[in-house]
Amino acid sequence: MDLLNTLVDKGLRRELPTREEALAVLATSDDDLLDVVAAAGKVRRHWFGRRVKLNYLVNLKSGLCPEDCSYCSQRLGSKADILKYTWLKPDQASEAAAAGLAGGAKRVCLVASGRGPTDRDVDRVSETIRTIKEQNEGVEVCACLGLLSDGQAERLRAAGADAYNHNLNTSESTYGDITTTHTYADRVDTVHKAHAAGLSACSGLIAGMGESDEDLVDVVYSLRELDPDSVPVNFLIPFEGTPLAKEWNLTPQRCLRILAMVRFVCPDVEVRIAGGREVHLRSMQPLALHLANSIFLGDYLTSEGQAGKADLEMIADAGFEVEGADQVTLPQHRAAGGGCGSHAAAADGGAPEGAAGCGSHEGAGCGSHEGAGCGSHGGGGCGSHGGGGVCGSVPATAAEPKTNEPRTDLVAVRRRGAGTDLAPNA
Repeated sequence: MDLLNTLVDKGLRRELPTREEALAVLATSDDDLLDVVAAAGKVRRHWFGRRVKLNYLVNLKSGLCPEDCSYCSQRLGSKADILKYTWLKPDQASEAAAAGLAGGAKRVCLVASGRGPTDRDVDRVSETIRTIKEQNEGVEVCACLGLLSDGQAERLRAAGADAYNHNLNTSESTYGDITTTHTYADRVDTVHKAHAAGLSACSGLIAGMGESDEDLVDVVYSLRELDPDSVPVNFLIPFEGTPLAKEWNLTPQRCLRILAMVRFVCPDVEVRIAGGREVHLRSMQPLALHLANSIFLGDYLTSEGQAGKADLEMIADAGFEVEGADQVTLPQHRAAGGGCGSHAAAADGGAPEGAAGCGSHEGAGCGSHEGAGCGSHGGGGCGSHGGGGVCGSVPATAAEPKTNEPRTDLVAVRRRGAGTDLAPNA
């Protein structure tokens, strides 16, 4: 297809596709799906080789959130039967993190539900970051605590944080339909604060909330403009007890097309498959590794993922390798400031092993978020998985029927790991 050849060429040059080209990727037929995956896979391999970065979520504070994000299992008024607990102590969080690191993760994502941290919360999380860094040499730490106030990002960085995650989730034009207790502009401001403090910015989206193709392209273009190092793509997990519980809009094919579009628009950033991959990609998860270069290992914030051992076997069986702690995630040119939003061509061919991470950055944002939580949102939001993520929603047009039957059998509330007495899944 001429379209795919054009997009590969642009991806290798870090050149922005046109909106029409991005929309055309989402509109491709199932007959062309493998061609789309193969084309986006060329771009992924050019910048990241066959490496897969593993990330591990630690839910520092679960539930009890005052925000009303419709996708989130931890939202105000949620009837989802999730774990609810207040802040983990630093040693508890470090113990939870160690399980993921032992399973091969190189980044730990620390998530807490809520609108945003108080200064006391920042002190608490800073102590946790220092404890994890002292007990686990070389680990990357990403924080996801919600909307930041002035000076808080700088304090987190001083404590040793490498990255900060705060997802845009959906397009600016539809944001008010999903959340009313804060604005799209609030989210953008927090990403700017992370950038300004020298943290690696991580920001992504949630697909499957009833948005249109245009909404998906809008949010991905907005992300490119923000230039995060990491873009987590979440697939909405319709948690019973949340307003979006009936939104089963995704198919595996739709998810793959969305991931491909994200890769073409942001060719040289860490694209992370976040919450909902097990529910919506199902047996086609290995194909998604040809598009994304990062996943979460084990469970999410409020829901369970597939077994960590199965994740590792899937990566090996698909012909990929787990990225080592001594390998830098991002291509070298990003360290010089030419991020996803830059149209300049890379001087070197980009890739894999050597490159310097994105400045301080060293890696990509927490993305974790799986759900792009409400900022923090541990649930639904930030990785919570419970709520959602980008990959794949069908256009919300009255004439188009939903194409995915509910698979509530695949949605399991997390009952192990952080906040419980049971061993984590890692």
